[in-house]
Amino acid sequence: MSDSSASSLATFLSHHSRLFVLTGAGMSTDSGIPDYRDEQGAWKRSPPMTHQTFMHSDTARRRYWARSLVGFQALSEARPGRGHYALAALERAGRLEQLVTQNVDGLHQRAGSRRVIDLHGQADVVRCMHCGATQMRHAVHAALTRLNPHWTGLEASVGPDGDADLAHDDFSDFSLLSCARCGDGIFKPDVVFFGDSVPRPRVDAAFAALERADAMLVVGSSLMVYSGYRFARRAAELGKPMACINMGRTRADALFSLKVEASVGETLEAALRHLTVVTPADEVSSRAPAAST
Repeated sequence: MSDSSASSLATFLSHHSRLFVLTGAGMSTDSGIPDYRDEQGAWKRSPPMTHQTFMHSDTARRRYWARSLVGFQALSEARPGRGHYALAALERAGRLEQLVTQNVDGLHQRAGSRRVIDLHGQADVVRCMHCGATQMRHAVHAALTRLNPHWTGLEASVGPDGDADLAHDDFSDFSLLSCARCGDGIFKPDVVFFGDSVPRPRVDAAFAALERADAMLVVGSSLMVYSGYRFARRAAELGKPMACINMGRTRADALFSLKVEASVGETLEAALRHLTVVTPADEVSSRAPAAST
């Protein structure tokens, strides 16, 4: 990242004190969670599970939960990255109207952000699709592990959102849980799968925040799916300036007044230093003992 990129972003931020920030998978790659797409916007791996496939295929559900026994551990153990802390610092400085994230990892909240709309939900809650009963996901995984001890500790390549690629293609002996309340409901993570619809109240709240904001900042999202792209399109309709930090092309490249292709965390930290907004990295530096001479 060049200093001019950080300076340009800082100038954009200084001119717009009520930011609507939209974040995507590229926000969490520094935390060890892979993203979905390459720099051309193409899938890096098989597309994620769709809502329709999950709800209508017992085989797909067995595959999903077997893979998530491995993959979700990486998601639950992830820690916020420099970019998450920088956006939390921006909020504390009173410069952030709303943060909307397409991610389901909860890392913005763990970093201290409060004005967050989890557009696609959070992956640590599981819901029965018949009666609506909810459980924390770690409890569901503990129960699945007891039912399927031979499915733990397998080699896997972790994917986004708690998924994983296992060197195994027969999931017929993987046992699923039944809902303790209704007895026959399908357990599903309480997140929006591909092909599903974002709950209308979340969309409406995000659009209302965008109306109040004076500019939009996209961080780590290719905007290839409509759930995120619609906000960039609406910002353009409202005449609001837009900036973006993302490695590779996005669906909204023609709409941005500023595009920075560089590391999310490093870029945000450098821009905030230009604005004299204190980040956790700055606080650590200020507490470090001076070098002896």
